[in-house]
Amino acid sequence: MPASQSVFLFDAVGTLIHPEPSVAVAYHAAGLRHGSCLAIDEVDRRFRRAFAAEEALDAASGSLRTDEARELRRWRSIVAAVFDDVPTAAHEELFQDLWDHFARPTSWRAFDDAAATLEALQRRGATIAVGSNFDARLAPIVAELLPMVPPANVFASSTLGYRKPAPEFFAACLAKLDLREPGELLIVGDDADNDFFGPRKLGYPALLLDRRDRHNEVTDRISSLADLFEST
Repeated sequence: MPASQSVFLFDAVGTLIHPEPSVAVAYHAAGLRHGSCLAIDEVDRRFRRAFAAEEALDAASGSLRTDEARELRRWRSIVAAVFDDVPTAAHEELFQDLWDHFARPTSWRAFDDAAATLEALQRRGATIAVGSNFDARLAPIVAELLPMVPPANVFASSTLGYRKPAPEFFAACLAKLDLREPGELLIVGDDADNDFFGPRKLGYPALLLDRRDRHNEVTDRISSLADLFEST
């Protein structure tokens, strides 16, 4: 376990949990149910492009403010951008279908190293928390898949009012964990900007989870959550 660290803030998607089936598979299946004729590869390409466009929109705003209404608008825009071949009258049903799908814990899986790592940290006396760019659907998903995480320590951006890597997001997590200084909280996540470079600039210790070995330029990185116990 990293020296002197006793409070850990983990990202959720890509770090502790992942969608199962994949986003592309789930979107493609929902699209077919509502009249889409797009191939799965095209659905995947469109989703990535639409998601990136929404991320860019938030970044351009300068504040990264969010709430439940903003998250609903985000995902409605993404679904509409992906499925422009679905009749307009079916858009809302398609959106609700996907929204409900990703609200169900059964649509997600915990990574194989997640539960064991969190439990091992707790046995060593550490406090664990989850902080993610997500909405109110996050809490029941974490409660089902990773029940060792205290419900009070699950923080979604929509409830905090800001998305990562906004300073306000991390400051809110710090306050909710009853901490005073950024150095008391170690951020662990798989997104280089949101979970590593962003918090590092604000004075937070951070480790990048690089499961696919894509960030050789980052020295403070781990390839699995189990590597936390070897990091210094």
